[in-house]
Amino acid sequence: MGMRKPKKKKQNGGFGGNENGSVTRELDGGRKHKLTVIHQALIRDPVDIETLRRAAASKGGLLTDELRRKVWPKLLNINVYDLPHKPGRDVRENHKDYNQVVLDVRRSMKRFPKGMPTAERAVLQEQLIDIILEVLKRNPQLHYYQGYHDVAVTLLLVVGERMSIAMLDTLSNFHLRDFMDPTMDRTKHILNYLMPILEQVDAELHDFMIRSEVGTIFALSWLITWYGHVLSDFKHTLRLYDFFLASHPLMPIYLAATIVLHREKEVKQTECDMAMVHHLLSRIPQDLPYELLIGQAQDLFKQYPPLLLAKRAALQSRKSLSISSFQTFHLSTLHQRPDSVLQRLTRAQGSTTSRHGLEVSLPAAQGQLWREGNKVMKMAVWGLSATLGAAVFAVAQTAMDWGPDLILQLF
Repeated sequence: MGMRKPKKKKQNGGFGGNENGSVTRELDGGRKHKLTVIHQALIRDPVDIETLRRAAASKGGLLTDELRRKVWPKLLNINVYDLPHKPGRDVRENHKDYNQVVLDVRRSMKRFPKGMPTAERAVLQEQLIDIILEVLKRNPQLHYYQGYHDVAVTLLLVVGERMSIAMLDTLSNFHLRDFMDPTMDRTKHILNYLMPILEQVDAELHDFMIRSEVGTIFALSWLITWYGHVLSDFKHTLRLYDFFLASHPLMPIYLAATIVLHREKEVKQTECDMAMVHHLLSRIPQDLPYELLIGQAQDLFKQYPPLLLAKRAALQSRKSLSISSFQTFHLSTLHQRPDSVLQRLTRAQGSTTSRHGLEVSLPAAQGQLWREGNKVMKMAVWGLSATLGAAVFAVAQTAMDWGPDLILQLF
């Protein structure tokens, strides 16, 4: 049985009033109310993390990059007045992943705002290389994968170099942890949650995909880059990052399920052939109803939580480091002090930090760019890869592990 279709809203969006002026006022009122709620949650002591999570996941997400610079650190329990120092030049010396990171970053031009001056982009690309290598240096147990830079560049474009290091470090040890093993066993395990979700919601679609032998590799790049690699509009990427930062590590898989279910008719009308179905599903339409899909992903998570899926599909959650550590991570975020208190404590400890930590984390020119609300940035067009590009990471290392059938599905 397919997902329940939401009730049709009035043409005015369900806000009441028949004239555009009235609707606009209602929308503005809702936006102002959300801004107030977020601000109040940020200044509470301790910070109201649950309210921030709901705001990030609910319609519209965190609304502005300015708010993201304030809320994203709280969602990850980061002290904005105790950020890592900028990496030194030695971070690149004798690093085993240096060449691969440089190669990936150099070909990531489309991930930067269209129209950005070449010199500015070059500076950001150098920062991106250092951010990635610094996090890997801090965490020798973590292994780089192609697509990791897609996550890092999203953070860099919003919060700047120093905050990106702090955020990427935390994400790598929790939400992204399963992707950073020397083998792809845990990554495949996470992908294996997709089919059980489809089976619970639409058995006919599930059976069609099983018969086609398409597997789940089509969703690999979605998962490991948090969709950053496959979406062409930066505002959609930011909306999903708001959602994922506030959610369980498996939420990207639930969103993948809603995307497949949303395209049910297309899938069933396709020839039941692995190559044909993979070709269709691996290319995400750029006009998806993201707010609707985010809401459906949350509903699916509540109706079919990971533990239930694990029991029904013989999946063992202990195989996932991200899943097993999430509860501890979640609890650790609930007792944070508001920034005003952190600032006073920092000054009392004699810190030389004289400005707000978030501003310190931004290079001067870059901070000016984002503070002015650069329209190019907000509506930046990112490249949509014609292949799985970033998804096919470390194939040479994992060919034996994946097996010939899975390797064939990558191409």
